[in-house]
Amino acid sequence: QVQLVESGGGLVQPGGSLRLSCVASGSIFRLYAMGWYRQAPGNQRELVASISSEGNTNYVDSVKGRFTISRDNAKNTVYLEVNSLKYEDTAVYYCNARRAPIDWRYLYGSWGQGTQVTVSS
Repeated sequence: QVQLVESGGGLVQPGGSLRLSCVASGSIFRLYAMGWYRQAPGNQRELVASISSEGNTNYVDSVKGRFTISRDNAKNTVYLEVNSLKYEDTAVYYCNARRAPIDWRYLYGSWGQGTQVTVSS
């Protein structure tokens, strides 16, 4: 089992940027696929971006071209660069780690405590 701690959230104006970080411990990080989910009040938790253990990335359509997921296996860390933020990006962002079989449609694996991103003028 892997433990995850997110950081980097905050209050930002529309069009602004943040870098979210998620540090993993307790297991072999490089073996895990990593994902960032988000959950806004009253909404279901949704996948934003994922990165496989080999470094292959995928994004939900609403963030393509604005968000970038990356990982640094030497630092046991996955990042989410969020740019050109919009009001609708406001949510708690959660880091997720999982091993095969991978199906991002379902909520399972290890979770962090979440970091709040608020987009407001």
